[in-house]
Amino acid sequence: MTQSRKVTHNKLLGIPLPAGHTGVDLVISALRIIIVALIVIGASSTLLEGRFTFEQWLALLFAGLAQGSIYALIALGYTLVYGILRMINFAHGDVFMAGAFTTVFLAKSLQQSGFLDSQPLLAILILMGFAALVSMTVAVLLERIAYRPLRNAPRLVPLITAIGASFFLQYTFRGLFGSGFKAYPTVAFLRGTIAVGSINIPVSQIFVFLSAIVLMLCLYWLVERTRIGKAMRSVSEDKEVATLMGVNVDLIIVFTFAIGGALAGAAGVINGFFRPQGVNFFMGFFPGIKAFTAAVLGGIGNIPGAMLGGMFLGVIEAIGPNLVLNGLGIPSANQLKDVIAFTMLVLVLIFRPQGILGERLSAEKA
Repeated sequence: MTQSRKVTHNKLLGIPLPAGHTGVDLVISALRIIIVALIVIGASSTLLEGRFTFEQWLALLFAGLAQGSIYALIALGYTLVYGILRMINFAHGDVFMAGAFTTVFLAKSLQQSGFLDSQPLLAILILMGFAALVSMTVAVLLERIAYRPLRNAPRLVPLITAIGASFFLQYTFRGLFGSGFKAYPTVAFLRGTIAVGSINIPVSQIFVFLSAIVLMLCLYWLVERTRIGKAMRSVSEDKEVATLMGVNVDLIIVFTFAIGGALAGAAGVINGFFRPQGVNFFMGFFPGIKAFTAAVLGGIGNIPGAMLGGMFLGVIEAIGPNLVLNGLGIPSANQLKDVIAFTMLVLVLIFRPQGILGERLSAEKA
């Protein structure tokens, strides 16, 4: 008679291992200790040497919150689509690019007509609405043409399709508008600063943060307090049961892509005024990856988690290089902020793949 062996389940790799097999666990534990030790050593060295004043730390914090707000708006698109379809739309960063890149020409037209300077708030709202419409259209077309035919395919197929759609959008816009950088015009009221205690916060950072908070609260209200939001949550829980209850699943999926695209387009304009010189066909790649990191960090499929993850990632990017890497004696620490973002993604996937607030899964997947 064959003797059965007890097995344990490896949480990282998702495969059964013989009982007592602790090699992977030991490596992960050692990696955790090394990372914590490096963070403690670097942060302690920076703080004890007093390399930065309290005001400088606050300035970095506000800058991180502003950048994190943009990540959060893009991350919401990832988390909405994942919550409904259980797929990662890697073309979402390019949906963000489409709205920002197209709207820069309208922004320049409004500046030349004088409307942007005479009515800046109204002009910015018009620009955000136009960008949201463009990105919404691109997102809905992606869903209808690229993703819907593959809805019942294995998960790897739509993932590869999303990567292909990302390249298609990038090089379509490169062909239409060129490979050079475009710049959003400057707006007078965004140039100044506001004194908060002993520090001066740029108005542009406050504008970014408040705009993102308003949009995120509107989304949260839509999902949690409206009938269509209730339908979205029901489709996320169980598509078959939602269909039996009279919910039009296809319509809800299209609406989800549309809302995610609209938020990405609005984020593109906000980012354009926050960092005016960075508009080109490739501008969606790094923010898209970082927004995906933020969504995973907060808990993929979790709307509050995406908001929190975006803010947290922005703050880590702003403060991390100065707090930890400077203390470790690494030159040009601020040039490594992208490395920190991608390292965060790897660490989250290793140590807490469910995210800070936990991944939301439907009953059939839980």
